[in-house]
Amino acid sequence: MNTARVRQEYYSYTETDYTQNPISQASVIEGPFYYDKENLVKEMAIRRVNKTLSGLLAICVIVAFVSYYFAMTNEVTLNKLSRQITTLNEENAELQNQLDRLKSFNNVDDKMIENNLLQKAAKVIEVPAVAPVAATDKKQDTTAAFSWAIGY
Repeated sequence: MNTARVRQEYYSYTETDYTQNPISQASVIEGPFYYDKENLVKEMAIRRVNKTLSGLLAICVIVAFVSYYFAMTNEVTLNKLSRQITTLNEENAELQNQLDRLKSFNNVDDKMIENNLLQKAAKVIEVPAVAPVAATDKKQDTTAAFSWAIGY
């Protein structure tokens, strides 16, 4: 490490002339100073690496936001499809119940035919038409016999 040393020179006054009397003193300011070319190149390289890494981090953050957006839109689409599938399954269950009921009626009908429980007529008999019977008029008596009851 290079330390800067301050060199101080004092002038003393004598009656005859001005003379230069260097007085050596300990340095007042000490510490690392960045005037070295090696440090400047090193700092520039570090700064460039930091900027590159910051840029890559920014790109990764942007990619993460974009992928999160697409994931959310896919999730919304999947939720819509899930609701549609649920409603279709409910409709299918109702239709399946109706189909089962109809099949059971069909199965009962097939069993009835197999066992001849309901027999069809083997022969059709024709009957001649019958003349209509004349309607007779019956009049009701408006006066009914009143039966008296004996009591107190």
